[in-house]
Amino acid sequence: MTEMEDQMEQFETEISIPETLPLLPVRDIVVFPYMVLPLYVGREQSIASVNEALSEDRLIFLACQKDPADEEPEDEEIYEIGTVAVILRMLKMPDSRIKLLVQGVKRGRIVEHVESEESYRVRIEEINDPEEEGNAENEALLRHIKEQLNQAVSLGKPMLPDLVAVIESIEEAGKLADIIVSNLGLKVDEAQEVLELEDPSDRLKKVGEFLTREISILEVQQKIMNDARGEIDKSQKEYFLREQLKAIRKELGEEDDFMAEMEEYRKKIKKCKMPKDVNAEAMKQLDRLSKMHGDSAEATVARTYLDWMIDVPWSKATKDKLDIKEAKQILDEDHFGLDEVKDRILDFLALRKLKKDIKSPILCLSGPPGVGKTSLGMSVARAMGRKYVRMSLGGVRDEAEIRGHRRTYIGALPGKIIQGMKTAGTNNPVFMLDEIDKLGSDFRGDPSSALLEVLDPVQNVSFVDHYLGVPLDLSKVMFITTANYLDPIPPALRDRMEIIQIPGYTEEEKINIAEKYLVPRQIKENGLEDFKVKFSKKALADLIAGYTRESGLRNLERTIGTVCRKLGRMIAEGDKRKSFMVTEKALEKHLGPEKFSDDEELKDNEVGTVTGLAWTPVGGDVLFIECTKFKGKGVLNVTGQLGDVMKESSRAALTYVRTIAEKVGIDPEDFEKFDLHIHVPAGAIPKDGPSAGITMGTALVSCFTGRKVNKKVAMTGEITITGKVLPIGGLKEKLLAAKRHGIEKVLVPAKNEKDLRTMPKSVKNTMEIVYVSQFEEVIEHALLAKE
Repeated sequence: MTEMEDQMEQFETEISIPETLPLLPVRDIVVFPYMVLPLYVGREQSIASVNEALSEDRLIFLACQKDPADEEPEDEEIYEIGTVAVILRMLKMPDSRIKLLVQGVKRGRIVEHVESEESYRVRIEEINDPEEEGNAENEALLRHIKEQLNQAVSLGKPMLPDLVAVIESIEEAGKLADIIVSNLGLKVDEAQEVLELEDPSDRLKKVGEFLTREISILEVQQKIMNDARGEIDKSQKEYFLREQLKAIRKELGEEDDFMAEMEEYRKKIKKCKMPKDVNAEAMKQLDRLSKMHGDSAEATVARTYLDWMIDVPWSKATKDKLDIKEAKQILDEDHFGLDEVKDRILDFLALRKLKKDIKSPILCLSGPPGVGKTSLGMSVARAMGRKYVRMSLGGVRDEAEIRGHRRTYIGALPGKIIQGMKTAGTNNPVFMLDEIDKLGSDFRGDPSSALLEVLDPVQNVSFVDHYLGVPLDLSKVMFITTANYLDPIPPALRDRMEIIQIPGYTEEEKINIAEKYLVPRQIKENGLEDFKVKFSKKALADLIAGYTRESGLRNLERTIGTVCRKLGRMIAEGDKRKSFMVTEKALEKHLGPEKFSDDEELKDNEVGTVTGLAWTPVGGDVLFIECTKFKGKGVLNVTGQLGDVMKESSRAALTYVRTIAEKVGIDPEDFEKFDLHIHVPAGAIPKDGPSAGITMGTALVSCFTGRKVNKKVAMTGEITITGKVLPIGGLKEKLLAAKRHGIEKVLVPAKNEKDLRTMPKSVKNTMEIVYVSQFEEVIEHALLAKE
C-alpha cells in the first residue's frame, strides 16, 4: 500500500467535530477535504487560533477571506463555507511566524462568529455528502472525469503518479471531485464555487468543466513547444546547409555574399587611414566577425561596431581659412560687438599661420541669455572654414551621454562626442557644447567629470570612448562652451577653459543690431519681403527702453516680430500701402502701453531708501535698499531673502557707521534707543554678495540723520569695518542697468577703475562715474542737505 493510499484511509476514520472551533482565515487558497498542505501563519489573532486548536483537539476551521490584502478581515469578509482541518505538525519560524501542516477533514458552514478577545472563533454546522446512487449515469461521469485527468497528465499536467493511482481506485463522486480540484490550481473564486456545491454529482460536473478548459490550454501549450522545437531544428538544419554551401562554393572558386561583405569592410578600414593601434583593433574585430554565423545576434553587434569605426573621421580634416581680414569680415557680418571673442579667434588664426600644429583653444563664453553666445559658434566655424557641430548639455545627467556605453549593453552607442565627430565628418570641427552650467549628476554618474578629459588640451589627444574602446585625437577640435552662470561649473572643469565674459548690450548696440540683423530677419520670417518696412531709430529706442528691458536680444526680436505680424494683418485686411514706417507713435497702437517706464522709486528722494546696483545671471539690475528705525534696544533686523555674505555686509556697515556717528551728526546713544530694520525688496528672489555694503551704510546714515538720499545716484561696493570701499565684480552689467533706469551718477570703488577702460563710450559719456575709496566720500555724493 502506498503512502498516498495510507493517508486516504485516515480520512475514512470518523472524527468527532465539536460545535465551536477556532477559525483560521486563509488567503489565496481554498482548502478541500482530503487535502494536505503547509500553511504559514503570521497574524496575531491567527496564531492565537492555532494555539487554541493545539491546546484542544488539534481541529481548526479553515475559511478563505474575500480580499487577500485585508490584514484584519471583518466577519462578512470571510466566506461562510469552509473546511474543518486537523493540524498534523507545527513549527515555529525564526521570524515569529508559525508553519503548519494541515489535513482537510470535512466541509462546514459558519453559523455564528463567537466573540473572543485574542483569537477568531466560530460556531459551525457540518456539511455531509448525501449517499450516492450507483446508477449508470454516475458511473459514466466517474469514468469520463478519470479519462480527462489521464489526458491532462499525458499533455504535461504535473501530478504525482501515486495520486493518479489513488484517483483511479476512487468510486465516490464527491471524494473524486475534491481530490482532483485541490490539484488543479484554480483561482480562489473558482475553487470556492466548487467547495460550496453540496451535491457530489454537481461538484464532479463542475470539475469536468475545469478539466476541459485545462486540456485546451495544455494542447495549445504543447503546440507552441512543438513549433519552437521545430524552429530550432530548422535553424540548425539551415546552419549546416549554409556551411556545406560555403564549402561547395569555395571548391568551385565562387565567393558568397558574406565573404564579399568582409572584403568590403577590409577596404573601408584601409581607406579610413586609422592610427596603427586603432587599425589593429578594427582588423581584430573584422576577423572575429568573419568567423561568426552571418545572421547571429553577435554578428550584428560586431557589424555595428565596425560601421562606427569606419564613420569616425580619423584622418579627414578641413583646411583652415588663414585670411585674417576675411575672417574678421565674416565675424563682423554675423555679430555686432563681442570684440573680445572675435579677437581671440583671430589670434588663433594668426598663430596657425606661424605654427601648423598648434592646439585649438577651449573657450567658455559666459554671459546673460540672448547675447549671441550659441550663434557665435556657427559664425566662428564659417570664418575659419570648418564644420560646425552643436551639443546641448542642458539636463544631461548620464556620464554615458559623453563617454558612451560599453558594448556589453543592449542598444549600446558611442557618446555624443563621437556622434558629433561622425556628424561633422572631419577631425577638426568647431564643437559647440551649449549650456555647460546646466549639467546634472545622479546615480548614473557625473557628466562634468567625463568632460574633464574632453576639455583638456593635454589629455584629449587620446580620448577613449567606452563604446569604441580606442583612443581618438580631439586636440584639433575647437571646443566652445557656453554658460549663463559660472558658479555651478565645477572648479576643475572651469580651470580647463578660457573664460570670456560677454556682458549685455548697450542701447546703441541694440539699435545697431536691430537695424542690421533683427528687423531684416523678422521682415523675411513674417512674409513682408515684397513691402518696404522700416523702423525709425526713435521707435527702436522706445522699443528697447519701454517694452524689452533685458541684457540680451531675444525679447527685442520677439517684439519686432509682433510688430511685423501686425503690419502683415493690416495688409491681409486690405491695406494697399507698399511701404511702412514704424514710428514711436505706432508702437502703442501695435503693442499696447509701455511695459516699463521710469521706476516710481526713482521719482522722489526719501530718507533711508538708497539706489543700489546688482548683478544677476541674466544681466545687471537696480535694487532699492530701505532702512527704518523704531524704539527698541539696538537690534538689527535684515530681510529680503538675503544670503550670509549680504547679512554680514549689513553688520559691517552698521559697525562702521557707529564709529563715525558724531562725525556725520548721529547721537551715539540712538544706537541703543532704536531697533533697525534693513529690507531689500523683491523678497522672493534670493540675493547674496558683498557689493551692497556701501548702499546699506548709506541707508543707515540717512535713517539716523534724517537726510534724504538722491535717487538719481546709484552705488555699488563692498564696505569694511574701517570704512574702506573694496572692488566688486560685474561692473559693466551694473552700469548698463543704471543706464537703462536713467541713473545720472554712479559711485563705484576706485579699484574698479581698470574695468571701465573697455566700457563703451556711450555708457561712460551718459553718466557721471565717481570713484570712491572711503565711505565718507559716498555720503558726500549720495545724501542731500537737510531741508
